[in-house]
Amino acid sequence: MSENPLETFREECNELLDDMEAALLALEDQPGDEEHVNSVFRAAHTIKGTAGIFGFDDVQSFTHRVENVLEQVRNGSVTLADELIALLLATKDHIAALVEFALEEAAPDTDTSERGRILIASLGEHLDADDGSHDPEQTPSGNPLAERQADVKSDDNRVVSDSWHLSVRFGEDVLRAGMDPLAFLRYLGRLGDILHVTPIVGDMHSLADMDPESCYTGVEVEFASDAEKAEIVQVFEFVADDCVLHVLPPRAHIARYAELIATLPEDDLRLGEILVRSKALTEWELKQILDRQGELRREAAERGAPEPECRIGELLVQEEVVHREVVDAALAKQDASRHTKPSAKQWLRVDAEKLDHLITQVGELVIASATSNLIARQTGHEQLLEAMSVTGRLVEEIRDNALKLRMVQVGETFKRFQRVVRDVSRELNKTVRLEITGGETELDKTVVEKIGDPLMHLVRNAMDHGLEPAEDRLAAGKPPEGHLNLHAYHDSGSIVMEVSDDGRGLNRDAILRKAKDRGLVADETALSEREIHQLIFEPGFSTAEAVSNLSGRGVGMDVVRRNIEALRGTVDVYTEPGHGTKFVIRLPLTLAIIDGFLVRVGGAFYVIPLDMVLECVELSGGTGEQRSRSYMNLRGEALPFLRLRNQFAVDGPAPERENIVVVRYGTQQAGLVVDELLGEFQTVIKPLGKVFQYLRGVSGSTILGSGEVAVILDVPVLVGLAVEQGSADSGADRVHRQEEGALV
Repeated sequence: MSENPLETFREECNELLDDMEAALLALEDQPGDEEHVNSVFRAAHTIKGTAGIFGFDDVQSFTHRVENVLEQVRNGSVTLADELIALLLATKDHIAALVEFALEEAAPDTDTSERGRILIASLGEHLDADDGSHDPEQTPSGNPLAERQADVKSDDNRVVSDSWHLSVRFGEDVLRAGMDPLAFLRYLGRLGDILHVTPIVGDMHSLADMDPESCYTGVEVEFASDAEKAEIVQVFEFVADDCVLHVLPPRAHIARYAELIATLPEDDLRLGEILVRSKALTEWELKQILDRQGELRREAAERGAPEPECRIGELLVQEEVVHREVVDAALAKQDASRHTKPSAKQWLRVDAEKLDHLITQVGELVIASATSNLIARQTGHEQLLEAMSVTGRLVEEIRDNALKLRMVQVGETFKRFQRVVRDVSRELNKTVRLEITGGETELDKTVVEKIGDPLMHLVRNAMDHGLEPAEDRLAAGKPPEGHLNLHAYHDSGSIVMEVSDDGRGLNRDAILRKAKDRGLVADETALSEREIHQLIFEPGFSTAEAVSNLSGRGVGMDVVRRNIEALRGTVDVYTEPGHGTKFVIRLPLTLAIIDGFLVRVGGAFYVIPLDMVLECVELSGGTGEQRSRSYMNLRGEALPFLRLRNQFAVDGPAPERENIVVVRYGTQQAGLVVDELLGEFQTVIKPLGKVFQYLRGVSGSTILGSGEVAVILDVPVLVGLAVEQGSADSGADRVHRQEEGALV
């Protein structure tokens, strides 16, 4: 978790708002789904609570009004129609804006304030007339305190009361972290009625020695509320690691807890899990008591004493966290089965900059390991070679695990387009359904961050240009609802993302005519289908007859290709007139460290991404005519190849024996002719300088163990060149053989 509480608040709000949006969009298709309704309510409730803790009154007040409407949706008094879902989506956007203003310590601007007033008025139309009592700014009528205090009775010689008891001891660093202890009590008052507060002063130094930035206070609170224990504990969430908190539930609830425990369907829960499920104990309190249990055992071990009988149930009672009657009921439930349930996964939020720094350091470790391994081979010392072998294996494992830390599911990026498709389809007056598949496919987070904008362009372009209006689709024999699909999968060491639609497809003639009008293509030039489709990525190219706020200016598709190529990726277009278009984006899995295959050509070293290497074969010398060819027979199939010596103008004659590295990219295969094969090599990718950014066939560089620089090859570009050159040479060779009367 971020060390800055405000940054943590921002991150959690963004996550909750994303969950809220996803649930609202799902409710458009499943309006009666209670789980989605509860998800929206929980998001709004949590944001309201945390905003109240920080004193962000604008966020807290507005979100409370949203929560009021959602509460009536939950109890069935308000129907969740499309109009209300649209309104709630707008409130989600407004909450996000208010959060940013609050974090910047600035008042909302005029437009935001006016939008808020309009939304509040719209929300009021969905509330019951008597719902104003829920407004946090209104003072409740009557005196519920007297009613609560009167509800006291005797049961088996013990007092039964409806009030909670909170014991809070704030840590010394609470003030330094920017927290105000009184703010937590003020927000606690929004959940119920504070009956009595007893301040506790602990470790108070003399005024001369007291640190004004340290906190020495605590409180004992009698609190009357109908809130759940988890809601009360959540008030202190942002100081959970810097305070001691005990929440003793109302004694009147003991029978309810015991009854709930007895009806739990699970038979394989531990004592602590049973108490958490019954809401008599929170996860945070369970963690605290487990830590206390561990401390007691360590203290006994240090004294050499026998391990103490520090059962969790006894500790909960001793620390006044849970009543004994509730613990006894949980123990009775546990006795029904001795099976244990595996503990849940633990998650840790890590600063992205720290993670990037770790990957950089791992990259330097890989280079240092390669250098050490080279020195060990040169010395020939057996023990040193064995030690370096072990070290190399460990470095490789560290590298793989470090890279996995940066892998995220691409589905999180895809989900953001649900809202985009919804809003744009309404703007265009089209009905569009977005289908997402392969969302669990993982990709380096740095790639995910940079692919969002290109995908946004493709999605909006498909909806504006690709999908027809409903009447046109019906006339073409299609269903009125258009389909847009986002799909991701792994293939040959790359990740492939597809954006496809079932619309009208690309107009080949219109594209070619526009290209000739703009001088991009000469009138007599014959282009393949792929070359024609690639014209749409030219700067300023557009076939739209009218300019809209979505497209038509020719800005966007060239940006798509440029951004994808900057990630060492490619984009291809496949279309069928009248049936739709598919954009296929192919990207590397990571931009940091890869497994490479090291080769030599002349005095230069090159690295080929290992995931794209299929096999290596020897290329025989042959005659001068055979040497001039750029294709060969590989097990009955023609394999085009490219001589790296010619491609990069390497000086010196070629050796008698050359090798071909067979590579594959997508559905295409080609060979790269090299002088020497040097084997696998862990490659730390270093970016090229601007002077090399237009060099074809090169995607980066790396440092070898010897300190020399090796060039990382851009396989997609080289495969394309090899296929193009092989096709031309095979055609010319065929014509030559026909002229000599050879059988073809």
